[in-house]
Amino acid sequence: MRALFDKLHARLGDFWWYSLMLFCACRAADVLNAFVGLWLVPKYVDPSELGAVMPLTQFANFLAIPVAAFANTFRNELTRLSINKEFGKLKTLMRGVFAATAVFLFVAIVVARFLLPAFLERIRIVEGSLGLVIIAASFVSAVAPIYSNALQALKKFKAQSILSIVGAPVRLIAMLVAMPFRAITGYFVGQAATPAFNIAASVLALRKELSVKAEPYWTNETFKKFSALLAIFLSWGLATGFYGLVESTIIRQRLPDLDSAGYYMVSRFSEIATYLYGAMIFTFFPFAAELAKNNREHAKLILKSTGVNMAFCATIAVLFGLIAKPLLAFLPHGDQYAAYWWAVPWLISITGISSLHGFYTTAEIAAGRFGFLKWSMPLDFAYPAALLLVTGHGYLAGHIPESWSTFLTAHNVYSLKTMLCWMTGINAAKAVACLLALCCTSLKKHR
Repeated sequence: MRALFDKLHARLGDFWWYSLMLFCACRAADVLNAFVGLWLVPKYVDPSELGAVMPLTQFANFLAIPVAAFANTFRNELTRLSINKEFGKLKTLMRGVFAATAVFLFVAIVVARFLLPAFLERIRIVEGSLGLVIIAASFVSAVAPIYSNALQALKKFKAQSILSIVGAPVRLIAMLVAMPFRAITGYFVGQAATPAFNIAASVLALRKELSVKAEPYWTNETFKKFSALLAIFLSWGLATGFYGLVESTIIRQRLPDLDSAGYYMVSRFSEIATYLYGAMIFTFFPFAAELAKNNREHAKLILKSTGVNMAFCATIAVLFGLIAKPLLAFLPHGDQYAAYWWAVPWLISITGISSLHGFYTTAEIAAGRFGFLKWSMPLDFAYPAALLLVTGHGYLAGHIPESWSTFLTAHNVYSLKTMLCWMTGINAAKAVACLLALCCTSLKKHR
């Protein structure tokens, strides 16, 4: 059997072999994650509040943007230090990131103290203990990638596979204990449990590399370099965070409770379409970084990866187009959610389209290039701004031309279908921009 696996490994190559290994490991964990998302959450969270889960998650992510920016800033450097086996400097770097995280945590607590009550009121949620739990979940979720990035850079895909399998039961147990008392609070307790476990387990997996003596890392030149990179990632994080927060909040705030709850349920099925992408993108980064280091073009790797992922999404979309309605009807409160079955294949298709942007930007970051931000960030700000204008034009009365207000009032037929049209449009625009950027890069190399 081992000889067969070795032959398959040699035939597929490292990238596809490790992607397949991680995919299989993660799918074992996703059986439990599917149970949490499709059964446990709708069982305990009332349909009138279920639609608030996603905007609350986006709010938590928004609070943690500075830490997430740190994780992205040092991903390339973690890869470089790991490749060069400079583990003493790696240890110093990770200590510095953790110290900065403590500062950002304090700032986030202060910000949440003033913003969270108003936000909860907007999305029609009353739960006093929710604030601190959201902050805890957001920060451990943001810190965990720093360690997973180290595993990724060292190509410890086996360790990451084990963490993916074990992390899901940890999340399930935490939710089973906490959700019967306070449903939404228990949900975020579960969200915090997995990354907290991953941090602890990653430290064990990296104990050999981090057992060395810490070596000096920070210099004036290094500080200036990473301050510039942090500013870039922080700006990008704010753009994407604003994008996700506005989109999910509008679905909750502008649509009826049942529509926003229906969106939550169908989006659980569409997450299945991200399973292959999630496994591939983890192995994709270090391989794209190596291609960049050797000055080799990565367009073929991007297009092949996207093609495979989109074929997977197309297969899943057809499958769920056939079975989504009876599956939704089978779930808790399913008689209310089954009517939204048509949105499942649509959301899966959007997920497939968006993967090109994910692979392209990951490859560019791995190469240390950030030119894509010139078109990506304007799109990330323009999209939520357009949503806010169309759906909240009443708040702008007197500040926009009266003819605009009259037009929007007459044509503001707002529904879940309308929202999915907006999502399709923005993701298609990003995909086209990525293809154009790849074509321009290829033409420059062949001149």
